[in-house]
Amino acid sequence: MSSEERLLQFLKEGKDWERKPTSIAGVFLFKLPEYRGRPPTIAIEINPLNSNGAPSKKRGIVIKSSEELNSILELIGNSKVLQLAQSIDNVNPERKTVVKGESNDVFEI
Repeated sequence: MSSEERLLQFLKEGKDWERKPTSIAGVFLFKLPEYRGRPPTIAIEINPLNSNGAPSKKRGIVIKSSEELNSILELIGNSKVLQLAQSIDNVNPERKTVVKGESNDVFEI
């Protein structure tokens, strides 16, 4: 079964708001439900893994199209964003990690 066929199957059979891991650590498929006449869609969720291998946030960055991804990449590539993140690292206290379970159902990319 091709990747597109598997994506189509996930779109048809996946539950609303379901998060499915991929073979890329920290990258998930995310099924968005029908909303205001828009049909159900699949998005990419970027959510880095913590030291225990679980997603580090309840909800990561949700990307709905390649155009949106390109806009996000431009922002992330901005040197001032890196400078801001480093400044935040310097002022924020360290955070403790939380252990969560993992799933064996992985979408191979």
